[in-house]
Order: sequence, then C-alpha cells, then structure tokens
Amino acid sequence: MFINFWYPAEWSAELADRPLLRRMLGHDFVLFRDTDGTARCLSNTCAHRGGSLGGGKLVNGAVQCPYHGWQFAGDGRCQRIPSLGAAARIPPRARVDAYPVEERYGIVFVFLGDLAEEERPPLMDIPEYGDPSWRATHQERQAECDYRRQVENALDPAHNEFVHPTHGFSGDRDDYRVPDLKLEQTAWGSGFLTTYYSPPLKDDKMKRASGRSEDAVIQAGSFHHGPSSICTRIYPAKNIAIHQNVFKVPVDARHVRTFLVQTRNFLLEPEHDARFAERNNVVADQDAVVLADIHPFATPETNLHEFLLPADAAVVAYREKLAEWQSKGWRIDEQRLSQAERRHAFAIPSPARVGSPRGWILSTVPTCPAGGAQGASVAASHAG
Repeated sequence: MFINFWYPAEWSAELADRPLLRRMLGHDFVLFRDTDGTARCLSNTCAHRGGSLGGGKLVNGAVQCPYHGWQFAGDGRCQRIPSLGAAARIPPRARVDAYPVEERYGIVFVFLGDLAEEERPPLMDIPEYGDPSWRATHQERQAECDYRRQVENALDPAHNEFVHPTHGFSGDRDDYRVPDLKLEQTAWGSGFLTTYYSPPLKDDKMKRASGRSEDAVIQAGSFHHGPSSICTRIYPAKNIAIHQNVFKVPVDARHVRTFLVQTRNFLLEPEHDARFAERNNVVADQDAVVLADIHPFATPETNLHEFLLPADAAVVAYREKLAEWQSKGWRIDEQRLSQAERRHAFAIPSPARVGSPRGWILSTVPTCPAGGAQGASVAASHAG
C-alpha cells in the first residue's frame, strides 16, 4: 500500500449530516461535511484518549468525539475541549491530521499523504465525464484480494481468452496469440491498446448497437494511473466506445474496495444501465473466481518467482512503477504496521506535518526504506 496518492473514500451522495467511519490503507478515517457542505477527512483517532471520531456527531460543522466531547474542525484543529470550560485556550497539540479532499465523478477522493499541492500526483482524468454525448454510470464492489493482483489482472491481455467466454474462444482456435504490446508510458502509469478476437454477442440489442453480429476484431486495452486506478478502453466497433474507469482503495493489506465509473457513447438512455451493470458484474465475477485461488495471495516481491512472457509486459511495467514509488519512501511497511497496530496507533502523514513536524500525538505510519531492494529485483527480472 502506498501513501501520497488520491484514493476514493466514499460516494458523494453518501456524505450527508453525520460522520462516516471509513478504513483506507489499514487506517481509520472520519468523513463529514462542514457547515458549508465541504467534504472533510480527518484521522479517526482522537488526540485525547484515542476515541473514534467516526462514532461521534457533527456540532456546528465540527466532528465531536463520542468519548469526551472534543470537537475537531475540518482542518484537524480542536476547537473545543469541554472539560477545560467554555473560555479555555486550546493547546496547539490538540489536533489530528486533516487530508486534502476533492469531489469528482460523484466520488469523494482523499489525498492520503504529505506532499505539497504542486507535487501531488493528479487524479485519473475522465475527459468525457459530463459530456451529453456520453452516459456515465456508477458501481461498487468489495473483495478480499490484494489490490495489486486486481490491477495486474486488468493489465493482462492473455487472461481474457480463458477467463471470459465473451472475450475469447477459451483457447480453441489454433491461431490464437497475444500480439506484441506497444506500451504507452505516462508520468504516473502505463498501459496498452491491442487487438482481441471475440465471439458474437448474445444480447441482440447490444449486438445491433455495437455492430457485432459475427466474430469481432476489437480494440481494447488498459492503463493504470498510480498504484490503484485503471482505465480499460473498449472499442467494439467504429465510433463505439466503452471506458471502464476504476478507482480502487486498499482497505487494508487483504481487502479492496472498487469504485467503477463506466462511460459509454452509445445506448445512452437510462433504461440500458441495468444491462451494462449486469454485464460488468458477470465479467468481474469471472475474474474474482480466478483471483480467489491465486498463490501467493499478494503480488510477489520479485519477478524471479514467476516465469513472465512478452504478454506480461504491462504487468512488469506496473511493478516497475511500484518499485519507483517505493524508492521514494511512499510504500507502507505492512509487516511493521501489522505487528504494532494492537498496541500503537499510527496516522498517515498529512501535508500539515511538513511545515510543523513536531507536536503531533500520533506517530506516522512506518514506511519501507527508500531505495529498497525490491526496485532492483522487479526491474531486472523480466523473462520476456
């Protein structure tokens, strides 16, 4: 799991007149709206005696701890300590970490890290969102899985032939092969578009809308942005497009929550939404069956324990990006976190800590040493 990226915390519509407790990156956070309706996110652990702010209530736009009534504003500063009396001066150390929040695509995104605004990786863009010639729909899934395994699955063109009957021919065609992948690199990710040969669709309305009545040659591919966002672009026919814009948040090392914003430029009427949602779920269920039994559970720390091929080029590129971000000191040390979490509360460092590193009650989460050994092993072991 990595700090210093934007993560989806909740659907905007779910954030109303009460605090919400949400877990991300192995830590608890409280989400709420202040008196102006602005979405806020704070570290959930009260600086006083460790109360859960997410179990409290909103008072004048601040979240009130249910244990002793301390009230924290959206910037993380305590603005009232009842036991000191109404006129008491609030000590500067009475604060919790507050995180940048942005609402986009119907989702509340939170930046979990301490980078200054100009240094932060951007949110994955959906250029067509809000365009009347495109239809956007929203879905959510939760799973027990390493989020990296799910991202790598999306970046793996070879699995479609065998995992998804609508995407390929289950290996029955002698001429099947994965074409050489031409990777496209960006500052925060990489991906590809390639050619797939797929059987005709069974859904007559989808068949007519997409022009797929016989075996089809489809252009499709996936691009990752940061450690846990993916856009899968599908072009079933000329001028027909489906984009699967996926934002994932690791709840912890074993669980992941997925927010899907699907955009399409055909069958724009709302009456077709259920058809697309059902199809998305069928495909995701097929992936889930395979990923549930994958071993080891987590993505290996080195490529030396897997025999990788040219079709895995996008997976290798993704792992190289993870190694790059680990070398910056952004990877959470999950083992140390797990060993200490029952006796020690940590916080994801917020931007306020950069200019004021002292005086915080909670220690920052342990991270892997910058420039660790993983980067070299990942980058040097591609067997393709």
